[in-house]
Amino acid sequence: MRKIVFTLMLGALAVALVAGRRAAAIADDGQECQFVPGSLVLSRSVYAGNSSSVVVGQTLPPNCVPGTVTIPLLAGGTTTVTIPAASSSGCNTAVADGTYPTVFNNDSADGSFGITSPIFLDNITTDGRLINTLPVPTHLLVTSFSSKSELAVHRSTDGRSITFVGYRGGAGFVTAPNQLDISNSNTPGVVDPSNPVSSQYYRAVAEVDGDGHIMVTEGNAYSGNNGRAAIKANSLYYLTGNNNNGGLSKSQLSTTQVGVDLVNSTGVELLVPGQTPPLPPDITMIGRFSVTSLGYPADKPGKDNNFRGVTIFNNTLYVTKGSGGNGINTVYLVGTPGVLPTGDAATLQSVPITVLPGFPTTLASSTTSPIAYPFGIWFANANTLYVCDEGDGTLVSPPVNGNVATPLAQATAGLQKWILSNGTWQRAYILQNGLNIGVPYGVPNYSSALNPATDGCRNLTGRVNSDGTVTLWAVTSTVSASGDQGADPNKLVRVTDRLSATTLPGGESEDDTRLGKFQTVRSARSGEVLRGVDFAPARGTSDDE
Repeated sequence: MRKIVFTLMLGALAVALVAGRRAAAIADDGQECQFVPGSLVLSRSVYAGNSSSVVVGQTLPPNCVPGTVTIPLLAGGTTTVTIPAASSSGCNTAVADGTYPTVFNNDSADGSFGITSPIFLDNITTDGRLINTLPVPTHLLVTSFSSKSELAVHRSTDGRSITFVGYRGGAGFVTAPNQLDISNSNTPGVVDPSNPVSSQYYRAVAEVDGDGHIMVTEGNAYSGNNGRAAIKANSLYYLTGNNNNGGLSKSQLSTTQVGVDLVNSTGVELLVPGQTPPLPPDITMIGRFSVTSLGYPADKPGKDNNFRGVTIFNNTLYVTKGSGGNGINTVYLVGTPGVLPTGDAATLQSVPITVLPGFPTTLASSTTSPIAYPFGIWFANANTLYVCDEGDGTLVSPPVNGNVATPLAQATAGLQKWILSNGTWQRAYILQNGLNIGVPYGVPNYSSALNPATDGCRNLTGRVNSDGTVTLWAVTSTVSASGDQGADPNKLVRVTDRLSATTLPGGESEDDTRLGKFQTVRSARSGEVLRGVDFAPARGTSDDE
């Protein structure tokens, strides 16, 4: 048996001051984890709180002060925003202590509720067996435990590193587990006084090489919400995320400086590894999609760009939107095919973002047409795209014939296969067999009253095999009666599909009856969530050395 080396040493955090400003990058070379070629990396988090992490009756968000906030107008004069009292959109009090999983009942009182937790990178075989684990030092970076759209893992286009996004405290704010409401905090460079969450945390990219060395680059994008994903190409990071947790109105977002800063620091972003966190107006947002380009009335500024999934294929950038009531939930092309966007903030502003031909163009707010919920995407080749649809997240109660998913989720959620034909993408079929969408499953040491059910899938990766098949790995989404479904124990699943197929596999004519049927390769335990998956980085010198 090949010997796998895994060491964990306590190392000092290297923090440098550059020209009196905050460090451009933070490294922790005390970590070492030698990833195995051809294996997978699965990101996950474990709840680290206890009953005292939240006290019933305490103010949420922490230090929230209700009242009227006065904000200067760009044209002169001022405008006001109210942070309400006794409201889930403003200041309130905790209704549950820190005991898992009922701690997330605080979502009903505090719309910003979340609690930070440690990040773990599991190096696993393709059938789910654990090889070793790299714990990300919690003084370096944390995640928000129940934020389901966080911790996507992406291998760089050169194969030498993986990247993900987490939180790192600004001056005076601690980076550690059990910090409250951080996923809706301001970034230090874009502080919105109308945000009921007053803390300040960078949305930071962690890059991990094949030997487990970690470098963190801080960014000021996504103030008020979360950074979802980052992928490295040509020595640059391409990010997706959302922002704005404050009370600025549609008009105030365009007539105040903080509003303008928010609108121009969301969506798709470019970040240079190791740079000092950019400040407005130099936060490099790539493109500005607007529903007006498809003939719809203008939406709330910035919210059309609430992106989450990201991939790069053939030197082309693609993103997805699949959450929120604004914009269009679909798959997008960013820029020009074959050319990755680069340049300064002014140059990148004009980069086009367009819906891939054939993909949905229905408004996310539609009440008359089915809505898509795309998340992760993976290209098998230039004409075949797999899209994870996570489902609508709606729990049907009481169950219908034992199923708690909506008819929409049962019909369209899962792993969709799209084929390019004559310049237009067409959905060929949806892989669902074995996902058991809407069927509750038990979790040891977890309340049966909160048993989750798979509702679709989120992040994914894949591999083209020599026999003409593709194997795909995906992290599942859930529905449950939990206070926050993002905190549900979920699964990592695997499925094999015939690349050339245009109809669902599994009939008698199939040579391999295992085609098209999902298998569970890892299951989260109580107090654990699985987030992102990709192939392990190669060991050796990175492209930045």
